[in-house]
Amino acid sequence: MVLLQRSELGRLKAKRLGGIKPTERKGKEWGYLIIWEFQVRQGMEKRFKKAYGPKGEWAGLFRQDELYIGTELVHETKAGRTYVTLDFWTSKEAYDRFREQHLSEYEAIDKKCEDLTESEREIGSFVRVSNE
Repeated sequence: MVLLQRSELGRLKAKRLGGIKPTERKGKEWGYLIIWEFQVRQGMEKRFKKAYGPKGEWAGLFRQDELYIGTELVHETKAGRTYVTLDFWTSKEAYDRFREQHLSEYEAIDKKCEDLTESEREIGSFVRVSNE
């Protein structure tokens, strides 16, 4: 979970909460967020975390673009094998352009990771609302 607070300069900055690192990359703040939910197959949790975590294959692909901010992987405590990914980008346009340019690589990783999950669904994509 990322908590936002207003700094003296009037900019919103990410603050640590619960040990999760701020999702900010070299002064770039996120403007677009995509959230996916996964039901992980029993026995595949370790492989899933490795592929979908902040240093995993997906994040490695996304890091090729300087407008990608970062990925967080969270685990639902009440539903043992439910995980959610939070992918942060500077803008929707940046994500759309990246996905279009890297579609074959995106599809290859998706196919490779297919056996790790029972189901997946996009919860939604969100644009950051600024109060400035």
